[in-house]
Amino acid sequence: MKAMILAAGRGERMRPLTDTTPKPLLQVGGKPLIGWVIERLKRAGVTDLVVNVSHLAEQIEAALGDGAADGVKIVYSFEREALETAGGIAWALPLLDNQPFLVVNSDVYSDYDFANLVARARNLSASQPVHLVLVDNPEHHPAGDFGLRGRVVTSDGERLTFSGIGAYHPALFSDIVRGAKARLAAQLASPIADGRVSGEHFRGEWNDVGTPQRLATLDARLTRHPRAL
Repeated sequence: MKAMILAAGRGERMRPLTDTTPKPLLQVGGKPLIGWVIERLKRAGVTDLVVNVSHLAEQIEAALGDGAADGVKIVYSFEREALETAGGIAWALPLLDNQPFLVVNSDVYSDYDFANLVARARNLSASQPVHLVLVDNPEHHPAGDFGLRGRVVTSDGERLTFSGIGAYHPALFSDIVRGAKARLAAQLASPIADGRVSGEHFRGEWNDVGTPQRLATLDARLTRHPRAL
């Protein structure tokens, strides 16, 4: 099974760091953010990776190469300008073999076991096209994104935060014109309303490394207490 790592965004909230360094290559615990993601995917046996790139793309390709040094195979999906999450996935579909696949944000630091997501992805279909990993709401996002009532719902009750980790069937993106910008939330709205999106509540280590302060905090913790995910 293939996984796509989202690495095309500029990382506006990370500026000025991302003016000269792409966000996926910012380091925590002596390793670039995307390196932790690759390591975790490899541990689960997911070694066939698609990385979408746009902002400072050449730096990411130079740092990761074809993935051989990390024991994986990497191909790149180049976007002239970032196409948002769903647009970027739609653009990369020819590289994903028309089979269910995993997607993870490159700025997520987590000990989530991707082997579990592989198993979930194998059950996806055009009629049941999505499985989302949800987490407790972090301080910077207290309102959450979705409810989880057996299926993922949009609810005014207790809500959880989308982790940036999910599995998708390519049919979810079939109506997006390749090269068009499209947000993931818009693609999810209809299947969620129809009760066709499964989900899980992950309670382990998860960090959205979205600002310089959160980057520095995580780096300091990992420097004090080195660990391998």
